[in-house]
Amino acid sequence: MTAVHVRPMTRAEYDLWQSRLAEDYAAEQVSAGRWDAATALQRAQDENSRALPHGADTPRTLLLRGVLTDGTPIGHAWVGLDHPRGAPDTAFLYDFEIEPEHRGTGLGRAFLTAVEGAVRDAGAGSLELNVFGTNAPAIALYGSNGYEVVTQQMRKRLVE
Repeated sequence: MTAVHVRPMTRAEYDLWQSRLAEDYAAEQVSAGRWDAATALQRAQDENSRALPHGADTPRTLLLRGVLTDGTPIGHAWVGLDHPRGAPDTAFLYDFEIEPEHRGTGLGRAFLTAVEGAVRDAGAGSLELNVFGTNAPAIALYGSNGYEVVTQQMRKRLVE
């Protein structure tokens, strides 16, 4: 397996990531039927600002880049060391993404393992996350890495 290490995001990486994160999060929420398209981007930006009130310098937050041994960046991760709903000894993975050209190569698993190591080193005993039900590759990755379903939301469309 190829070695993947983590390092903090640079300021430039953070700024680019924030733009893409808000766009992607808004699109996911609209696709899932949770938000209205007209207000989704602003809502995503507002939520991110609340979650990261000091930007890249927000305390108790890990903003990481996954990199290969030669320094090639392959992904990013955002972890809050304090669970948003207060679960004890549990960090929360808000965002985890592998660059498209590195997907399906096994680097996602290596990067996730490196993120888990950073979270453990920061003092958390477990890591929790949410994943959209339509994201089969992510569900498979997390499941194969030992994550278990602890809650589940379901929806049925009643009007066509």
